[in-house]
Amino acid sequence: MMLPSCPVLTTERLTLRGPAPQDFEPLAKFYADPMRSPGFGGPLKRDTAWRWFALNIGHWCLHGYGFWTVEAKNGEVVGIVGLWNPEGWPEPEIGWVMFENGEGKGYAYEAAMAVRDYAYGPLGMTTLTSNILATNTKSQALAKKMGAWFERTYENVNMGTDDLWRHPSAESLQ
Repeated sequence: MMLPSCPVLTTERLTLRGPAPQDFEPLAKFYADPMRSPGFGGPLKRDTAWRWFALNIGHWCLHGYGFWTVEAKNGEVVGIVGLWNPEGWPEPEIGWVMFENGEGKGYAYEAAMAVRDYAYGPLGMTTLTSNILATNTKSQALAKKMGAWFERTYENVNMGTDDLWRHPSAESLQ
């Protein structure tokens, strides 16, 4: 079952769709990994990962956007990419996580660009940020590739000290 209000985005190699029950297993595996999940609030125990999964569905219901499940064209779930703006966040964020099977293939960039286009197009957002841990050089490199720049360090209500990266405005991309 997919969320009826979650649009499907497609790129040359990917389908971005709403979360479905079968997507929990790869997410739980990601959150259980202490090396891969810290930039996304992990590691998390399975029950807490389930709460995040359900929270994302609620975020879709409340905001009309959230994290899409990213599938390769062969149907393999390779990550999540989306828009996030929970209580206490400074402004909407574009975020990404590639699972181990999706890393190193350019999927994160491809999916993040599709999500940014959707945010600036149908959603009418004018600016986006990405909250990135100072130690997460892979996400920093992706943000730079998307044209974002480091703006400031701030105290994230969920993550503690975090770096805010500013993406080019919708207007500047036209």
